[in-house]
Amino acid sequence: MITAADYEQLFAHAPCGYLITDEKWLITAANATFLAWTGYTSDDVVGTFLARMMPMGDRLLHTTRSVPQMQLTGTVSEVSLEIVDASGKPRAALLTATRSVNHDGGVEHRVIIFSAHERRRYELELVSARRRAEESEARSVRAEAGLQHLALHDSLTSLPNRAGLALILERGLTGRAPGASIAVLFVDLDHFKSVNDSLGHNAGDELLTVVAQRLSSTLSSAGTVARLAGDEFVVVEHVGSATDATVLAERLLEMVNRPLEIEGLEVVCSASIGIALADDESSEPEKLLRWADIAMYRAKARGRNTWEVHDPSEVDPAVNRMRLLGELRHGIEGGQLRVHYQPRMTIATSVISGVEALVRWEHPTRGLLQPAEFIDLAEESGLIRELGAWVLDAAVQQGAQWSRLGDGNAPVSIAVNLSARQLADPQLACMVQASLTRYGFDPSLLTLEITETALMENPVMARKVLTTLKALGVGLAIDDFGTGYASLTYLKEFPIDELKIDRSFVSGLGTSDGDCAIVSSCIQLAHAVGIRAVAEGVETDYQRSTLLTMGCDLAQGFHYSRPLAPELLEDWITAQPPSVASGRAAGPGPAHAEPDDDVEMLAAV
Repeated sequence: MITAADYEQLFAHAPCGYLITDEKWLITAANATFLAWTGYTSDDVVGTFLARMMPMGDRLLHTTRSVPQMQLTGTVSEVSLEIVDASGKPRAALLTATRSVNHDGGVEHRVIIFSAHERRRYELELVSARRRAEESEARSVRAEAGLQHLALHDSLTSLPNRAGLALILERGLTGRAPGASIAVLFVDLDHFKSVNDSLGHNAGDELLTVVAQRLSSTLSSAGTVARLAGDEFVVVEHVGSATDATVLAERLLEMVNRPLEIEGLEVVCSASIGIALADDESSEPEKLLRWADIAMYRAKARGRNTWEVHDPSEVDPAVNRMRLLGELRHGIEGGQLRVHYQPRMTIATSVISGVEALVRWEHPTRGLLQPAEFIDLAEESGLIRELGAWVLDAAVQQGAQWSRLGDGNAPVSIAVNLSARQLADPQLACMVQASLTRYGFDPSLLTLEITETALMENPVMARKVLTTLKALGVGLAIDDFGTGYASLTYLKEFPIDELKIDRSFVSGLGTSDGDCAIVSSCIQLAHAVGIRAVAEGVETDYQRSTLLTMGCDLAQGFHYSRPLAPELLEDWITAQPPSVASGRAAGPGPAHAEPDDDVEMLAAV
């Protein structure tokens, strides 16, 4: 609590001159600041009329209307005057006063007098404080504007981001005239990942910046280009009809297709565009974006570098994919997956050398689904690990059952295809070992197949994983060879037993000189590093004979047999000519190698 003594200290040592007078302006008290400034003592001042300390006497108070002002309002504000100091020298000052009632009921004036220097300092401090406040407010406004810009714009291209686009769409849809239409075009660059992978992320950023500028230059002043993420852009434009939107899409494609130079290389880019139109019945921003996105994926499915207009009556494929994903998860848990087996043959003798196992899904309402209808979905969602683990376990169990039969009509060796996600799973080796132990299956009868593309994503990691798997005693194979750009160095470093030539090259035998050269080179490369060469997708006798001439070891495809259920496979083996059946029992290996008792079964995921 502030005491009377505290108030006395404040009065005595205030930074400005402080006087107390009675109603007739007779000075009753003066503080130390006033006395030091004027040179007077307290005895000189107390009992003296304030007007006598002014060159013009009490006329000043009356001519400045101070007395009438005090009588009317009880205050006097900033009256300019002069105070005569003890040496007789006038000093410029500023007077401010208030009238109050003291403790005994009398009226007194509390007078504050600023010296000229103090007044100037006071004014400067006011100006400085005002300037600081204004600057602080301006900084706050700029900072707030900067934060708002960051929140609503993409840092790379300075285009509106998803949040900024939502505001723009909301305003545009709300403020448009009845019957007016707004087109939302979802623009996704084609094969953008290849630019990042081959030239680096800086080159990718440069490409995105150029595309952003080109898209923006194509629009009217009312149009907007936004960048959602990665290589995804959204264009919003007022149009008169659907035809106007498609014409705009053509112009956008033309701009994107123009060559540009990045790091000394000419790059030609393309895009897939999905179009959604807002009318009086469809004006929700999120719905329009989703529709445009759906149409964009249809454009990609048509071959890319084109556009598609969304038809609201069509079923949303994204919803279908989510539904199918849930059904697949339940299908794995509910035992709806099946494994069918396709024989593989030794080309030189037409003797069976194993089978490839292909996963199928026995859908409760759609029937037996091929891998193409659900494998990509499993890969994208991460469910491929669970699905792949099921296939591995089912194949090992089936192989163990065939091994226990011990007759000449059942294959015993197994090879299981691993996905890229499984290859990156640190528990992969433990999972393989667990399946082998669970069913008592000899690891030398198991071959694991990995696609060349999966190996090339991270060769160093792949080599470590393959080495760990090889230590378990299993065989290893590279699948889809020719599509992942594996070098001879990697083939020599990987502990691989078999190389499978991709079916896309085999199908070109007899029609494409290039494919013939590729297949021949793959066979020679496999033999050069001492492993088997296997041709996939053999469908004609001409392809078989050509592969035989090239020295390929094994082949599989419809030319020999379609995939079969386990019991049908056994029947198929029984129906083969005696030389084939007996040859299978003998278990011949590659045409260029010594006979091998192992018969391989590939479980492709």
